Amino acid sequence: MDTATPAVTVALHDGDQPLAQIVTVDTHRHAEVLAPAIAKVIADAGATPQDLTAVAVGVGPGPYTGLRVGLVTAKVLGAALGIPVYGVCSLDVVAADVEGEGPFLVTTDARRHELYWARYDASGRCAGPDVSAPGRIPGGGLPSAGEGPLLYPEFFPTSTGPTYPAAATLCRLVAAALARGDAMAADSESALAARSILLAPEPLYLRRPDAREPGAPKRVTP
Repeated sequence: MDTATPAVTVALHDGDQPLAQIVTVDTHRHAEVLAPAIAKVIADAGATPQDLTAVAVGVGPGPYTGLRVGLVTAKVLGAALGIPVYGVCSLDVVAADVEGEGPFLVTTDARRHELYWARYDASGRCAGPDVSAPGRIPGGGLPSAGEGPLLYPEFFPTSTGPTYPAAATLCRLVAAALARGDAMAADSESALAARSILLAPEPLYLRRPDAREPGAPKRVTP
């Protein structure tokens, strides 16, 4: 599952291929949409929650509230079923669906007239993730996947790849990383390198949330 962007995306994967996927683009209803989507993909695949062997979740970067919905849900599901929870950078999930050769960017909406971004080349992610104003992103003339070309076409005139991360791709990345790690289990360093795309299921925040705890009240004197 991934809730780091306006798209709430959930998929069920059997280790070889996706069995079901739902994508709902709704900026303000992540909490309401996610749980029914999880139940539906499990039902559509003819499975039960007890059939799950792992949970994969996008860790962002993304807006504070929406991102936490997915991460908290993933952790609760993993704890309830006693199965591992793996995190993946949501920008990497978008990048995995970009076709073609040459360097490119992935940019997603960070609000406040800024974008979350990362740069990729043939070897994978080579810069980022970070958050910047559109005009200050290094390599801004490169093709970009994600929301950047939609929001700021003057800075990203060439769009490539998907706008939002796909949960089926997220599952594919985690399954492949686990398979490579298992195949090289005798070599702990190689196994660790193979699983390097896997992160702890913790939110990848690149700045403070919009909502902040108020300071002490000012003293008023008559």
